[in-house]
Amino acid sequence: MTALPSAWDALLDCPFDRQPHCGTLAAAEEAAARETVYPPREDWFAAFRLTPPKRIRAVILGQDPYHEPGQAMGLAFSVRPGGKLPPSLRNIYRELASDLNVPAPADGDLTFWAEQGVLLLNTVLTVADGRANSHQHLGWQRFTDEVLAAVAALPQPVAFVLWGAPAQKAFDRAAGSGARTGLICAHGYFDAPRLVLTAPHPSPLSAYRGFFGSRPFSRINEFLRENGTREIRWTD
Repeated sequence: MTALPSAWDALLDCPFDRQPHCGTLAAAEEAAARETVYPPREDWFAAFRLTPPKRIRAVILGQDPYHEPGQAMGLAFSVRPGGKLPPSLRNIYRELASDLNVPAPADGDLTFWAEQGVLLLNTVLTVADGRANSHQHLGWQRFTDEVLAAVAALPQPVAFVLWGAPAQKAFDRAAGSGARTGLICAHGYFDAPRLVLTAPHPSPLSAYRGFFGSRPFSRINEFLRENGTREIRWTD
């Protein structure tokens, strides 16, 4: 049985369970059988379940899931309700509060972003307990590159948020190396309006190198508003 909702299977070149990525899925399931893997199997494709293609208005691209217990839930940068905020998410909330002049959210569950059309996608969908980026060699990137390419071809306005070099390289692989020639690519490289935002990763190691002050949230909403699409409600 396919691991993806039918709307996503229809968007890709052929059904997920007929693609080479199935070897990746089998390898991830084998890893989960011998060690603790995050997120739980039922959440590996949570981003696709919560954000169908026709609703996508923005993509925020992460690297791989959190590797500590009780955090990863299948949405990039998000943690389970009531969980401790990881450093990168704290910095995202700090920038959100500064950008929109609002109080920072207290909870790290970003499901309400996903339900509004923000695809919170990691380039690698699984990780071993306590070992960051440990599943980078399973081949998930082949699948997520195809997802990015398919999203880049959607007919509606979409904003892409690329924090850090890995996200930017993944976008270049999927959408083409010319896709980031400018911050706003509308009716040029793409067939529909696109906003492509790049900045350093929000981790404590790089946030002060240009992530803080990048104002992605207001810029996304301005882009959506200018293209006749409703804004994203970033805070409750």
